[in-house]
Amino acid sequence: MIRLIPMLFMMLLMLFPSEGGAMSADNNLFRNNLSALSQSSELKNKINPMVLSKALSGYYSLKEQGKVNRDGILTVIDFNRPSVDERLFVIDVNRGVLLYSGLVAHGKGSGDNYAQYFSNSPGSHQSSLGFYTTGNTYGGKHGCSLKLLGMERGINDNAESRSIVIHGANYVSYDFIRKHGRLGRSQGCPALSFDSFQKVIDLIKGGSCLFIYHAGRDYAIKSTLLKPDLAKLQSFPSNRFFNAHQNV
Repeated sequence: MIRLIPMLFMMLLMLFPSEGGAMSADNNLFRNNLSALSQSSELKNKINPMVLSKALSGYYSLKEQGKVNRDGILTVIDFNRPSVDERLFVIDVNRGVLLYSGLVAHGKGSGDNYAQYFSNSPGSHQSSLGFYTTGNTYGGKHGCSLKLLGMERGINDNAESRSIVIHGANYVSYDFIRKHGRLGRSQGCPALSFDSFQKVIDLIKGGSCLFIYHAGRDYAIKSTLLKPDLAKLQSFPSNRFFNAHQNV
């Protein structure tokens, strides 16, 4: 299995031309950082390489547009995973270092242990997928909270009006999981544990990039930030790749 990781990343790197495309200015950085992150011992067993490649693609697209004010910090939330797993990851892209990984809740309208339904609509209580940048902190009903600004029209651009923020919650804990078999759920916010939310907010506040992902085809088709070649890979999930090459 380990030797298949470089093969997958070589396949991904071949998809990016050296000229042209939405990320031409940062294409070399993208390729170099994707290669470096794929070799990171901290990340290999934590983040699905396909999800990481998509996150980096959007990060560099936003950076090229001047919408990323905090260079090098990328947060990835992988909602393919159940709520009982660590599925929020804060990465230092430039150093190839995992700064934090932990639990994160999804919206109550998105599902129980797994998030399956997503919406940009007020009152849906569903999580929204896609790329965000982090805003300012403020004191809300959950204590210190971090505003999220949706960067994708029709996908998450109602985040601010929906008050989608990062905050702490007592239903995000391993104790809650032991009692209920899953995390509690929010009204659409990516809620964190009270033990870690302040640390995460301090790591990512002030204009960094955050990516919330799920493997449904609708997002890949609608997103204007993912490179077209990566969007096509949506129909070729990484688990199928690995299953097809288990005996290589």
